[in-house]
Amino acid sequence: MSPHRLISQDSYDKVFLVGASSHAKENGYLIATDDQDPQKAFHECKHESPIMATDDHLVEFSEAMRTVAKALRRAAEAKAAAQAEAAEWKRRYEFERASNLQYRHEGLPSDGGIPNSRDGITVDTDNSCDEITVDNPSTEQSERCCRKHGICSHEILQDEATDSSSILTGRKVARKASFRLSWGCNGEKSGQQKHEVVSFERGDITTAERSSKQILLKWETQPQTVLILTKPNSNSVRVLCAEMVRWLKNNKKIDIFVEPRVKTELLREASFFEFVQSWEYDEEIKHLHSKVDLVVTLGGDGTVLWAASLFKGPVPPLVPFSLGSLGFMTPFQSENYRDCLDMILKGPFSITLRHRLQCHVIREAAKDELDTEEPILVLNEVTIDRGISSYLTFLECYCDSSFVTCVQGDGLILSTTSGSTAYSLAAGGSMVHPQVPGILFTPICPHSLSFRPLIFPEYVTLRVQVPFNSRGHAWASFDGKGRKQLAPGDALICSMATWPVPTACQVDSTNDFLRSIHEGLHWNLRKTQSFDGPRDS
Repeated sequence: MSPHRLISQDSYDKVFLVGASSHAKENGYLIATDDQDPQKAFHECKHESPIMATDDHLVEFSEAMRTVAKALRRAAEAKAAAQAEAAEWKRRYEFERASNLQYRHEGLPSDGGIPNSRDGITVDTDNSCDEITVDNPSTEQSERCCRKHGICSHEILQDEATDSSSILTGRKVARKASFRLSWGCNGEKSGQQKHEVVSFERGDITTAERSSKQILLKWETQPQTVLILTKPNSNSVRVLCAEMVRWLKNNKKIDIFVEPRVKTELLREASFFEFVQSWEYDEEIKHLHSKVDLVVTLGGDGTVLWAASLFKGPVPPLVPFSLGSLGFMTPFQSENYRDCLDMILKGPFSITLRHRLQCHVIREAAKDELDTEEPILVLNEVTIDRGISSYLTFLECYCDSSFVTCVQGDGLILSTTSGSTAYSLAAGGSMVHPQVPGILFTPICPHSLSFRPLIFPEYVTLRVQVPFNSRGHAWASFDGKGRKQLAPGDALICSMATWPVPTACQVDSTNDFLRSIHEGLHWNLRKTQSFDGPRDS
């Protein structure tokens, strides 16, 4: 047998045969022998189907085509699944929409409006009952709540985690007082809140309605529990606290929570105060927001700061009575506490949403940006200074991913707008209305003639870092407490916190703010120009 030869052939390729008497086709190749007539073999091969080639490129192309086919098949399957999911969500949406319409027709008054509501956004809550069973799914709440634009109070003040023992035993838990928030403008009714900034129908860019308008709080269910926080080491505050607790219990049937120190003082005065509740362990403070409907502070701005520091998450509405010095955040007078609390408990009343800052310290030895210390919330400001060091503070400052500046001086203040009348004001910062969402960037005695304070928008994240070539350490303090040392390489991350502090207003947010700077700081107080003298002709 003579050696075989493989022949690659298209339909009209020439076939060169080397003396063979027979031929066979194996694995797509034509095997020719030298016993066959070359002419006859050519004609037979011409009528055969195209024969596969041995070219490696064709093999690679075939594999690539199979891969593309698989990818297309998977894409088609994913598209079909997405279409099915979209159809299911559309079906749910139509069902919810129909349920909402039915609820509005059946559950609301005949005029079709919201009872006692304004034309602005309303934050509505479920007030169907004062008690709920924890082990039952909250289907009724989900169906009856969140029917309107806004945020429900049960979402704002909900527990961080459901007590597993309550779920297992099925015991009933008293529901917190619910409320509705209404956005207004200058005390008047305003249009529905707009969430879009660009009007695509007209193609014009318009300014959306502000979410930080004057806000009114209206109780949907009567408040049942009040937390009273007092300034320590004050006899007048101690006497007022005992009188207020007695009045709230006897006249308003309100349950009272106080600090352990205050409870001890009340029990020392009379056994009548046995009903007053408190806490034993710090872990219980984390759940205060789920038990308390209202917070009353007796003291100055420092007592308000202390009250805010107790709540790491949601904060109940806060009523601050002025028993301190300046009182920028304490508009209510203690002499009229009965009338004030009557007005607050009945509602509606104006509130100011005081924004807080959330601060993280990242050490130089941290593995990544997520390896931070426990976050700290501040209502006034976080201060980075040189402490006892005699050298200038050297700080590198960044806003998101952009470099801001290097601070060389006594330090830097990152303040909320509520804290704009505190340390930031003393360092040369501007006074800002507390309803303005922003972060004040104020240097402390900078060694530069051109370093002026800045105000950043509320959505940015600020990073203040001590560079490795700094001559000394820096120190950070949070609302004047909890000082932390920042070594070279350490950084402080600061951003706007999720949960604001809602404080009650005596009149409204703007009136209270202007009154505080007029009475507390005597802002722009000077003698009026004399009527006598030269005049324009």
